[in-house]
Amino acid sequence: MRTKRTLLLVLMAAFFVGQGFLHHSAIFPRWRKDYSANQGSLGTAGLNPDQLLFALIGLREFVAGILWVRADSFFDTGNYDAILPIIRLVTWLDPKQIDVYATGMWHIGYNFTDEDQRSDRRYIPSALALGKEGARQNPHTYEMFFETGWMWYHKIDDDYDRAVEWFLKAHERPDMLPARKNLLSNAYQRAGEVDKAAELYFDLHKAAVKRVQNEPEVFGHLQNLETLENNLDTMLVRMVQRGYVAKNRNDGSFETGAYDVNPPFDVGFSAKVTVVEPRVIQIEGTWNVLPVGTRVRAVLRDADYETDKAAALHWDKTSSVNLDPPRDKTFMQEQLFVKNRRFNRTIDMSKDPTMYPFTSKDYVLEFYYNPRSAPPHIQDKFGWSGEGMTDKNFLNTEVRPGQRVVYTKMSLTREQLLRQGEWNPIDGKVPILRTKNYVEAGQSAQDDLIIVPQLRGAGQ
Repeated sequence: MRTKRTLLLVLMAAFFVGQGFLHHSAIFPRWRKDYSANQGSLGTAGLNPDQLLFALIGLREFVAGILWVRADSFFDTGNYDAILPIIRLVTWLDPKQIDVYATGMWHIGYNFTDEDQRSDRRYIPSALALGKEGARQNPHTYEMFFETGWMWYHKIDDDYDRAVEWFLKAHERPDMLPARKNLLSNAYQRAGEVDKAAELYFDLHKAAVKRVQNEPEVFGHLQNLETLENNLDTMLVRMVQRGYVAKNRNDGSFETGAYDVNPPFDVGFSAKVTVVEPRVIQIEGTWNVLPVGTRVRAVLRDADYETDKAAALHWDKTSSVNLDPPRDKTFMQEQLFVKNRRFNRTIDMSKDPTMYPFTSKDYVLEFYYNPRSAPPHIQDKFGWSGEGMTDKNFLNTEVRPGQRVVYTKMSLTREQLLRQGEWNPIDGKVPILRTKNYVEAGQSAQDDLIIVPQLRGAGQ
């Protein structure tokens, strides 16, 4: 009996020694390299021995993977609220899960909408904070830097210098995909840094030529090169035709030259707002630009909502991820689509009281148009920064320094928006607000039309 017990102890000792050697020489180095959460504040430093044991066998990463699989079922059923805590828990358990950070940013920034698919922009600061955390936890790859830049560029669609800032950080990473590098040039243009956009295109074109020479059999390299050549050619033509080159020469030729942006065109903006029912507003107005492509931004928000910019919020106000937006605040943003030089949009907020609580006493309705967000065929007349655009009533050069934008605002009260008190729907007055120059439908605002220039016009 003693001999068997001794043999068993020897075998157990040999097993533990072998397991320890295997763990130390193979399992743990592989886990530490590919799976450990060993960067940032979520690593193993400061854990007690029991916690360290669980961490070393990758339990956190295992649990995180199971939770993320569970989140997929919530995506399929549209139960978006249930996904938020899972996203936060997974990124806490395994901060190396880049896909979770990226998907979480997209989910928070895009998926919470009202009945008419307007995004709840109160969530955007949380989406940006999640992107910044993902970039801090994964500085070795470009992905979260790019995703954060994309949120500024596409979803916020303003403050393009912030998109440039994050795209530049993505460019610093060696794994940045060549095709995605092209987007930085677009961001430079929207930020008004046209020279830098052209310089980047030249640099990217040079690198693309080298890739094609080294690997001519890779079709993607040739495709990217052709895209760059087309973009660069188009941009150089536009720099001349829009008068950008002449303006930078500062020799007076811009003011007297027959450039596409001369003379500035009066867009003739006007607006009328009617609260037709509680939480339902109708916005009508004029925009004297005939070609399709204009979308005027309308923002309805609490008058005391914390913001550092007109027609926007303080998007980047925090670095902590708070997945619960301010429930007592209202921020509605809509794009007013112009057709035949007019817009007419009914905005129904009655079906989404959580998104539009209307708890404050006073509200502001802002109208904002920035040519930097316009499609290229409109920019061919208006220029990158509004050089070819004016408005005798609402041109503004202060709310966006260095740019010519259209901006005005109106004041509304909670009683007006909810049709209460003297504004009740039964026998009260109908709340109607107008800009001083509003022109009713059927009346002519202006007779002249904008002529959209063509690239390389006749004779060029």
